[in-house]
Amino acid sequence: MNRRELITLVGGAAVWPFAAQAQQTGSVRRIAYLALAPAENTGLMKVLVDRLSELGWFEGQNLAIEYRSAEGDAKRLPSLAAQLVETKPDVLVGGGGTLAPQALKAATTTIPVVFAAVGDPVGAKLVASLGRPEGNVTGLSVQLSDLGGKWLQLLMELVPLQHTVAVLMNPETPYTALALKEIEAAAEPVHAKLIVLRVTAGDQLPSQFQASRAAKAAAIIVLNDPLIANLHRQIAELAAEHRMPVISGSRQLLDAGGLISYGPDLRQIFQRAAEYVDKILKGAKPQDLPVQQPTKFELVINLKTAKVLGLTVPPSLLARADEVIE
Repeated sequence: MNRRELITLVGGAAVWPFAAQAQQTGSVRRIAYLALAPAENTGLMKVLVDRLSELGWFEGQNLAIEYRSAEGDAKRLPSLAAQLVETKPDVLVGGGGTLAPQALKAATTTIPVVFAAVGDPVGAKLVASLGRPEGNVTGLSVQLSDLGGKWLQLLMELVPLQHTVAVLMNPETPYTALALKEIEAAAEPVHAKLIVLRVTAGDQLPSQFQASRAAKAAAIIVLNDPLIANLHRQIAELAAEHRMPVISGSRQLLDAGGLISYGPDLRQIFQRAAEYVDKILKGAKPQDLPVQQPTKFELVINLKTAKVLGLTVPPSLLARADEVIE
């Protein structure tokens, strides 16, 4: 069994202990990663660690990594953040979403914090501004709140304008309120009706889909965050059951059975977050590193799902797609 397989469970949180690295010399640098969603250490965090390796930071040699996951329970984040701060890492990394970075910011004003995928860093009070973060926090914005109008526009190319569109969101994630305003602003001139489905736990999904059906919603926009990401399979299954096309900013939801994804490439986002970690380990200060925004957006269409739903995707839309799954 290799070292990555030696995962200790402490209070239900996944941990990569520093014990093995403690035998190393003082040249070992330490990062600590806090995730809200389960198994992020085998997904997006791995992208970050792989990029760090390309930059010359090798776990078990000159780099030690501590990992905590709240396993989807946001209430555990403050205590887990406090545990990570006590390990005195050189850099703290807030995983996907807003809540983990917020917990880290609340836990320390001195240790540098890099967030990897926050929808609205200013609105979430993580930074003073994108250009001048101030304090000990900086990172990558996924700019999802700005895409709400685009998601509605793409759906309108598939369903008649007079139909109701559902918006599925976790109200506890700050960026979703901004994204909803964007969607509402885009809906008004085209006379599209909206129904908002608020979900804070997976067991709420069936009743919310029933509500969308009662409202005769023709499609659903999913505002992604770590909680919702953990429910992708269930969302896709319910959407298929109710014969509702789904669009979101998440390629992962599309792979689970969604119809359209349009958003930033999260792998690229986490790679760039690793580059900020690298800069800080080499002496840069968070306040001198502006919050970066996405540079690459991808439109992906799942024709398999379209066929199941009995939808014909217009050739004009297919022509604009970066990828089509057949």
